[in-house]
Amino acid sequence: MAMAPKSRKNKARVLRSKVVFRGPVFYVTSDRVREPGGIVVRRDMVRHPGSVVILAVDDSRRPLRVLLARQYRYAARQSLWELPAGRIDHGEAPLAAAKRELLEETGYSARRWRRALFFYSSPGFLDETMAIYLATGLVPGQAQPEDDEVISKRLFPLSAAVKMVKSGRIEDGKTIAGVLWLQAAHVPSRRK
Repeated sequence: MAMAPKSRKNKARVLRSKVVFRGPVFYVTSDRVREPGGIVVRRDMVRHPGSVVILAVDDSRRPLRVLLARQYRYAARQSLWELPAGRIDHGEAPLAAAKRELLEETGYSARRWRRALFFYSSPGFLDETMAIYLATGLVPGQAQPEDDEVISKRLFPLSAAVKMVKSGRIEDGKTIAGVLWLQAAHVPSRRK
């Protein structure tokens, strides 16, 4: 069933936009917009090309194991356990970016890929989207991290990763979403 096109009245109309900061990963605009309800407001927006997240799963045996990477995150001021992830480069297809990031950060490649989730990371001020790809049929290899990346990796049983989420040991939103999606997709529902 085809989705009806979005009505123009449901979109904001940009009256003026100015780039106020430009960095290597994102830029910031200060926009004057007329929102769908008719109100004219200023919106400062972080503009980002989008990211991919890789839910790499060792499905060669039971229980399923999830590949997590640990690296220092300056904004959080600590090292975090996360699903491998990265920015989509200009002109790059999201799946190609996911394959590149998995190899760079962990050395793994995968035989099977499918998109599991798609969402906005923080739509109040940031236009970054994230696509989580399920990667199975893992093949180990040599990691190729960027110069500023110091990453350790480990395969966790899915049940352990879920416990890490529930206990607060995993604090990264995209990882929480991916791990809980995998749990819901692979744990049979219990009927009462």
